[in-house]
Amino acid sequence: MRKTRQASGILKPVPSDLFVVHGPNAEMRWDAMPGQGLLVPNDRFFVRNHTRTPLIDARTWRLRLFGTGLRGAPTRARAVEFGYADLLDMPSRTLDAVIECAGNGRALFERQQGAAKPGIPWHLGAVGAARWRGVPLAAVLERAGLRPEAVDVLPAGLDPAYRVDGEDFGPVRRPLPVGKALDDVLVAYEMNGEPLPPDHGFPARLVVPGWVGVASIKWLGEIEVADRPLSSPWTTRFYRMAGPGYPAAGGPPLAEQVAKSAFELPWDARVPLGRPVVLTGRSWAPHGPVRAVEVSVDGGATWRPARLREGGAVWCRWEVEWCPDRTGPVTLAARAVDAAGVRQPAAAAPNDDGYLFDAAVQHRVQVA
Repeated sequence: MRKTRQASGILKPVPSDLFVVHGPNAEMRWDAMPGQGLLVPNDRFFVRNHTRTPLIDARTWRLRLFGTGLRGAPTRARAVEFGYADLLDMPSRTLDAVIECAGNGRALFERQQGAAKPGIPWHLGAVGAARWRGVPLAAVLERAGLRPEAVDVLPAGLDPAYRVDGEDFGPVRRPLPVGKALDDVLVAYEMNGEPLPPDHGFPARLVVPGWVGVASIKWLGEIEVADRPLSSPWTTRFYRMAGPGYPAAGGPPLAEQVAKSAFELPWDARVPLGRPVVLTGRSWAPHGPVRAVEVSVDGGATWRPARLREGGAVWCRWEVEWCPDRTGPVTLAARAVDAAGVRQPAAAAPNDDGYLFDAAVQHRVQVA
């Protein structure tokens, strides 16, 4: 019988057979994904909340745009506003895209590289692929009066203020360069053919393909457009590489994601001796389709090509047949080769906060 569970700050059920709950966040279980197709159903899509999911009335919701990068709307008091119906009336686009937390794989820094990191101890389930429908951000900006001098846009959410040790950082907000904003960013109002669920940004959110998940602002409420660079605590205090090899103030704000591969198996799954088993998984990369996937059944000593089942702009599904010939623990591994021919490394670049883990994951199973 399924164990239903409600997580603090999350509105949808997060049953234990689909999720691992981390406070107000819920990690997708990879072993619940076999047979699900390319897209992750809404009911099992991971949740990353800095605070909690707000309930917003679409009838009174407004998206407000202002700033020196717009004609005639330099201040909030003179903002250009769009309602939910306005958004639905604009020409729409459908986009398949992955959203992934920058800390996805953080727990593996300790498991594989012996270096524990602070923060949510995600394994590999802080990621999901969905079919998003909405209005290109470029079209919204043009309708609001984008000036050629615009440099940055700063989208902000309507979530409750984020507080750490008594310091109030306000709602989540993070700038994008105008070049990225005009390229492939979507103001989405649908997810997998349904209105956005509250936990995933209703009534509207950004989808920023290829970038760390925090850039895909949920519960979008306003966008500042400026003729100068913009910043927020999510680029100055959070989501920057820090530690040995980085400047004292931190590296540049995180932008693009990294390639990863995951088995659709529980950790320490039991596998029968001497009987063929089909290992399945998924691989993804920020720069277009994955070219190939390689799998090891001996801890990375040797590698064999996996068969790519289906893929596209989001991620690819793959499989490889294996017949275990000895009992005991066995370490599996998978690594993607991206469109540029770059393989996932054996180790991820160390950093203080456990961001952008991209090493081939060592996935232990028990043969019996």
